[in-house]
Amino acid sequence: MSTSNRRRAPGLDGSTILLLVGLTLAVLVLGTVWAAVTWGSKLDGVNPELSGDPFELFFGVLRGKVAWPGSATWIAVAAAVVILALGILLWVAIARARSKRTRVDEAARFMGKGKDLASLSAKNARATAQRLGVDGWIGVTIGVTIVGRQKLYASAEDMIVMVAGPRVGKSTSYVIPAIVDAPGAVVTTSNKRDVVDATRDVRAANGSTVWVFDPQGIAREEPSWWWNPLSYVTDDTRAARLAAHFASSTMTGGASENSSYFNRAGESLLAGFLLAAALDGRPITQIFTWTTRPGEIEPVKILERHGFIGMADAVAGEVNGEPKRRDSVYGTAAQMVDCLKIGKIARWVTALTGDAADDPRPQFSPEAFVRSKDTLYSLSMEGQGSAGPLVTALTAITVEAAEELATTQRRGRLSVPMLGVLDEAANVCRWRNLPDLYSHYGSRGIVLMTILQSWSQGVEVWGREGMRKLWSASNVKVYGGGVAETEFLGELSQLVGDYDKHTSSTSVGRGQRSTSHQIHRERTLDVSELSGMPRGRAVVFASGAPATLIETVPWMRGPHAGPVRASIAAHDPANTAVAAAAVPVQERAQAWVEAGTATDGEQDD
Repeated sequence: MSTSNRRRAPGLDGSTILLLVGLTLAVLVLGTVWAAVTWGSKLDGVNPELSGDPFELFFGVLRGKVAWPGSATWIAVAAAVVILALGILLWVAIARARSKRTRVDEAARFMGKGKDLASLSAKNARATAQRLGVDGWIGVTIGVTIVGRQKLYASAEDMIVMVAGPRVGKSTSYVIPAIVDAPGAVVTTSNKRDVVDATRDVRAANGSTVWVFDPQGIAREEPSWWWNPLSYVTDDTRAARLAAHFASSTMTGGASENSSYFNRAGESLLAGFLLAAALDGRPITQIFTWTTRPGEIEPVKILERHGFIGMADAVAGEVNGEPKRRDSVYGTAAQMVDCLKIGKIARWVTALTGDAADDPRPQFSPEAFVRSKDTLYSLSMEGQGSAGPLVTALTAITVEAAEELATTQRRGRLSVPMLGVLDEAANVCRWRNLPDLYSHYGSRGIVLMTILQSWSQGVEVWGREGMRKLWSASNVKVYGGGVAETEFLGELSQLVGDYDKHTSSTSVGRGQRSTSHQIHRERTLDVSELSGMPRGRAVVFASGAPATLIETVPWMRGPHAGPVRASIAAHDPANTAVAAAAVPVQERAQAWVEAGTATDGEQDD
């Protein structure tokens, strides 16, 4: 059932408009005559007992009872010129305002505005930041309301979900501004290099070390640092969590019962392999090797030797299982870690020399990262050879490290909020438990912004109920247009609500004129309008506030426009390719190895 904002939209018929125009002209003529005669009489010394009543004066001039001073002529002309100039300026201003309006802006009159949006106001966001002890940061900019031009913010304890189709300005209006404004550490995912190029130098200028995790070479980064996923695995619980992140890349919300069975078995086997490799100091690539050798008993022996008997029994059950079923479980586990067989990817998660202590490159530590103001960009693309499982694991483990740090700080939350921008979340960061954790992270000082291209993307990853849970757990929900899913848009249309439209009709008969008025309810924004939302417009749904229509604010109109442009120019692939061509490949590779402690943010592409 849809709601109604109970606001009426009265229409003006032709006779009413003519009446208003006539009244305006009458007032202008009356005022001009009064001013011309009054001031002219004083200048010319006539009409000593002039009435102050503009109507009496006006009709006195018409009847010849009041003399028309000579000076009144040029005063009237001057007044007419001023009125004409002001009229032209007003017309130009209205024309410009109308030129910026879109076909959906009229609906903003019947949506949330003013005090309705107090929870998203700058005042509220600033008060929240002060209450939490956050300095120099109000929150994530959401946009500017169409009615009232009020700037809206998600505060330091709000969680954000955005659903918007491709090429509607998600990066320019949300991802990039949020990253460059963030006060503390930033974790962001993407399948393109544009966000990295636009923000890395701006973040570095503010004292942030830049880490670009680029196993598929999307941004053409060299592995000048590395991360060992097995450093996270300290017990069987953490092994199961890491296995779940790898499994998420192959599971979907609509998996069949049979595939779910083998997925669960493969995930359990993978957890055992991860724990065994971590306990024995093996590289993570050993996991893929074990998945290709059904019947290999070595992982079982390692687990038994370190006292993890339950995990050893679980792995042994698969090792000694019925061959046909065992091969299916091993094949499922191998699919989950398929990316580890690719050498280009393996360089990012294994030591160069086989011994982590001898690797000259810095090793990424999630625990150290969350205590800094550093920036982590994790990049991957869908399809064959995707590094998505590693991106998911790195992102989730880093956020978990932030959560653990928060439990040791005042009020159980980070003193400086950490921002997580999960762009292309359904393709790049398929984090299975995200819907369950979303609202919890808001209370820990971890502000997450999850961006999807459609509602069905989220359903594919988390299932129908999981996607609804993620949507409901978000304090701020943004729809940015570009989606053609009628069921989802129909629900949004109901959430926006209806308005009472007031119409009138006039009829003339038998010498009498009668006007009838009708009120009927209409959707504020219907499905077609939501689907065809113009670029630069978005609908915002916030907890405790009615839906509102906003204008998005791209980084080009923000305070960091200059530095962002400079960063884009500095890292443009065409420019960096020319610079790189002047240095032999072997020399470039040797340079970052010899740098030892240099970070990726200090190297050129």
